[in-house]
Amino acid sequence: MNDDTPARDGDEGSGSADRSETDTTASTEAETEDHPSEEGSAAVDADADTDVDSEGEGEVGDDPRTEETSRGTDEAQVDAERGTDGAPDAADEVTAEDIDISESIGPGGPDGVSGAGESGVDTAGGGDVSPDGTDGTGRATGDEAATDVSLDEVVLDEEDGDSRGLFDDLLSGEPIFENKEVLRPSYTPHELPHRTEQINQMATILVSALRGETPSNILIYGKTGTGKTASAKFVSQELESTSQKYDVPCEVEYINCEVTDTQYRVLAQLANKFIEKNFSVIEDELDRLEDLRTRAGDAPNSLSDTEFDSLDAVEERIDQLETDREEMETVPMTGWPTDRVYSTFFDAVDYNERVVVIMLDEIDKLVEKSGDDTLYNLSRMNSELDNSRISIMGISNDLKFTDFLDPRVKSSLGEEEIVFPPYDANQLRDILQHRADVAFKDGALTDDVIPLCAAFAAQEHGDARRALDLLRTAGELAERGQADTVEEAHVRQAQDKIELDRVVEVVRTLPTQSKIVLFAIILLEKNGVHNINTGEVFNIYKRLCEEIDADILTQRRVTDLISELDMLGIVNAVVVSKGRYGRTKEISLSVPIDETEAVLLSDSRLGDIENAQPFVQARFDN
Repeated sequence: MNDDTPARDGDEGSGSADRSETDTTASTEAETEDHPSEEGSAAVDADADTDVDSEGEGEVGDDPRTEETSRGTDEAQVDAERGTDGAPDAADEVTAEDIDISESIGPGGPDGVSGAGESGVDTAGGGDVSPDGTDGTGRATGDEAATDVSLDEVVLDEEDGDSRGLFDDLLSGEPIFENKEVLRPSYTPHELPHRTEQINQMATILVSALRGETPSNILIYGKTGTGKTASAKFVSQELESTSQKYDVPCEVEYINCEVTDTQYRVLAQLANKFIEKNFSVIEDELDRLEDLRTRAGDAPNSLSDTEFDSLDAVEERIDQLETDREEMETVPMTGWPTDRVYSTFFDAVDYNERVVVIMLDEIDKLVEKSGDDTLYNLSRMNSELDNSRISIMGISNDLKFTDFLDPRVKSSLGEEEIVFPPYDANQLRDILQHRADVAFKDGALTDDVIPLCAAFAAQEHGDARRALDLLRTAGELAERGQADTVEEAHVRQAQDKIELDRVVEVVRTLPTQSKIVLFAIILLEKNGVHNINTGEVFNIYKRLCEEIDADILTQRRVTDLISELDMLGIVNAVVVSKGRYGRTKEISLSVPIDETEAVLLSDSRLGDIENAQPFVQARFDN
């Protein structure tokens, strides 16, 4: 510490003899005094010559020593009570070595000082420890600072540090995905590998729409994940963009019949789509006619190049359009008679000249739910339409659903048929590589990830959708684990996760009676019963129904429910012969026990079963 630093009265060994005349008692605030023994001490900026106001001195306290403080001959002392940061003027810069913290503040501070946090020394900044024992911010280090740092300072310092929110750790890793949406089934790529033949076949059929003719109806068959919907949407987008290019009125309307599965809903959805488009057409035409009417009022000759021969004809057309707009009424999703919905749809489609392709995805669901009336009406509309033409494109996973159609519907609907074969492993690899180049960052996949995903999906009937889900899930698992790359282990984890998710969804949506039957089988397996037969399941089933006050079905009906569970792949039921004792079904679970049981117990009714262990004794009671 500098020898020139002023000392407190009574301190030994501080200061020099020639400074005894101006010996002062330091304020408890961190004041900085100029040193009269140094040259240039009087050359202080005039701003520092301001006297200490009484208000500023009063903030220090009642310490009588503050009244004895002398400014020195140069009056350049900086008063920290003015609310400054304690730094002197730049003309006479004072370093941390020139400040004696122990002298300015003291171990406990003089009377009237609330603590180090109220001193005039700026304690907010950081800095290295200086040779005199301070940390460069005006705070003493070691034992001297122990009583000078308040709890508030400590808490604030911690809060200003590495406080992390809930998602900070999750966002800290580098993302693996560039565009995850590319791996979703809903994404329609700009190129579909290994489906060129089918796409060209569809385009050859639909090209007649661009000539204003009615295209043939198309039925597209294929198993799940063989590219049916993606290819149809791709062709539809190309058809609409080309129609705009050549200014030909051609539109494609897509309906998912798994969601919109009744004749009323299909017709209502189509009617509302065309009514909305008609509104837009009417608004554009009214704007054009309003402008034409204005110009015709100023210059009657402006009608010479239009379809109108007079201003009255323009007015009449405007009135007609406004009447049409008022009469158009959107169809509610329920409440109208079906014939009124059909009539509204018919009028909406035929309002303008256009060729319409109606794409019915999962068309077999519509037939299964509401019969073939919808298809019959749609396929027969062209004979009644004046301005428009309609073509139907049906997409189905069921190769035999037309067997249940009326022969007249079948002949008109299936004019053209296109079959999509399953993908093999090499084709799936090309598809995944094509998507992965866009979906992932460079170097995010190890070499064995895509082949493994393709192999897993090829084992399940060549499902490209399953392969994409597998690749996306593997990437998500790697990202959650903050891994730099997606590896083979992530693919295998994804395979298990997807399989479990499928099981959970199927079990969760089972009817209550099927859940009780499945729960009975789980209880038997958990208690070590092997080769479970139908009678044993029925005995446990009865006890469970009594426990939750549910209706008890007959044993024959329970056997049917077991067969349904077998068909869903939840249990494995094999008919075995017992010789003269007849035949029975031996039942075993095909799904994980713990996860399946947890899903069943999440049901509010089954969750009431407190102790099912004694029910297993029913095996020995009968």
